[in-house]
Amino acid sequence: MTPEAAVEMIRGGLFLILKCALPVLLVSMSIGLIVSIFQTITSIQEQTLTVVPKIVGIFLTLMLLGNWIMNNIVTFTTDLWSTFAYYVHK
Repeated sequence: MTPEAAVEMIRGGLFLILKCALPVLLVSMSIGLIVSIFQTITSIQEQTLTVVPKIVGIFLTLMLLGNWIMNNIVTFTTDLWSTFAYYVHK
């Protein structure tokens, strides 16, 4: 395996992680921001108030995008295993 091939394989894996995690992280961050603004406006100082909306938001996001995330992971893994001989030979 050449260093370029290893870098390309790692780059593809890191990009896949970023692409799959980004929707969930954005939903979590958005819900946290909205709840934080609500807490500031109403002067509620309960720190655990963000937990339930975030769990629900992440659950709904995974329900909506879970198939897409799984397809991306399966495609990457299939491509990686189909080129396995290339990585072993060189």
